[in-house]
Amino acid sequence: MSTNNTTTTGSQMSGSDDSTADALTGETVELLQAMIRNKCVNDGRPESGDEFRNVELLRGFLEGPGIEFQTYEPTPGRSSLVARIEGTDPDAPSVCLMGHTDVVPVSPEGWSEDPFGGEVIDGEVWGRGAIDMLNLTSSMAVAFRHLAHTGFRPPGDLIYFAVADEEAGGAHGAGWFAENDYDPIAADFVLTESGGIPLGGPEPRLAMTVAEKGIAWRRLKIKGTPGHGSRPFRADNALVTTAEVVRRLIDYRPSPHLTEIWTGQVEALGYEGEMRDALLDPAKVFDAIDSIESTNTAARLHACTHTTFSPNVISGGVKTNTIPDEVTVDLDIRTVPGETGAEVDAHLRAALGDLYSRVEVESIHDTPSTSSPVDTPMWATLSELAAETYPGVRLVPTMTTGGTDSRFYRNKGAVAYGAGLFSKNCTYETFTARFHGNNERVDIESLALTTQLWLGVATRFWDVAAS
Repeated sequence: MSTNNTTTTGSQMSGSDDSTADALTGETVELLQAMIRNKCVNDGRPESGDEFRNVELLRGFLEGPGIEFQTYEPTPGRSSLVARIEGTDPDAPSVCLMGHTDVVPVSPEGWSEDPFGGEVIDGEVWGRGAIDMLNLTSSMAVAFRHLAHTGFRPPGDLIYFAVADEEAGGAHGAGWFAENDYDPIAADFVLTESGGIPLGGPEPRLAMTVAEKGIAWRRLKIKGTPGHGSRPFRADNALVTTAEVVRRLIDYRPSPHLTEIWTGQVEALGYEGEMRDALLDPAKVFDAIDSIESTNTAARLHACTHTTFSPNVISGGVKTNTIPDEVTVDLDIRTVPGETGAEVDAHLRAALGDLYSRVEVESIHDTPSTSSPVDTPMWATLSELAAETYPGVRLVPTMTTGGTDSRFYRNKGAVAYGAGLFSKNCTYETFTARFHGNNERVDIESLALTTQLWLGVATRFWDVAAS
């Protein structure tokens, strides 16, 4: 693992020696490669995912002294694994390392390498899930096994949760546990995906996720009148109406929602002068974001400050020569903190105007925005450990624009953070571009740092919590 004058080794952070750290990094790389090659692709259908393959892999990897584990399969093939190192003090807080085992689908033609090859190329592991989030799931497993096999006994329970179905809402994974069998996964503090990413700016900063936007998926049904496709003049074509509905949704501009998290993110990214002022001004923030050259950065910042509307699935029509009388559009709406279902409906009325009466709106998923505080012993622990790798670094609380399984824990009263520790080769811009994107990959130095981070959390958190 490379070092420089601003980065200490992961072994220094966790207290392990360099040879042990290198061996654990090698285990993480090999486990990550195997998980990628298992192709646990979740396309949203109940019969997809096949997470049992990664669960069986993890079962074999974790078996040994000091680890209790159990697998659960609420839906055939959709397995999750819960492992535990039991604590010595029943009153001490518990910690869960949670990683999902499924990945999103791939368009292979957009990749320069096999998306399920798991190959190491120029110091990076390539493959679907390398960033989202098999890198963390594998490094958590390696750290957890190392702790157990070396006789580690924390004051509170340490849980490793390898969960199915994160990529399609959690109905066959964390959501199922939350509704049906929460006790096996219950924890006071949870660490999962989307954190520890270096931000730009004049001083060292790492993004740690403390909040996520809400989900308000809607299915729009647009009605028309059937007729012969050879006579389209003045036809009541549902597809033509749908095209205008979609155009209005894309053009709709809701009011921005600027929070303390947003202010901290703007400062951490190093924006200064007029640009900084504009990004913090509700009347100017949209145009300021629109002026940013990088599409990836602009899209991320827009999503952090606005409720967003993305029409992603459309279906309708029965035959080429028949004017369609119904078209459906599945709309991915992500809400800002505090926004309700009634406010989502108000947005749709405002966006569609006189066409709203032509549309039937069905709610297909509703989850409010969630967040966790930062005045906690876990935040203090992560801050200490990050500073040992990046001297002088400050953790920046951020909000992820997508959904994670953190929400299930937060709704149960737990503190959940998106954590990790990435190298400077994996910037926030790089990280977000590779999420669900082509040529997804992660550098081995980031795997080394993150593996050691979990060891550091386990060996230090309870001392911080007790102080």
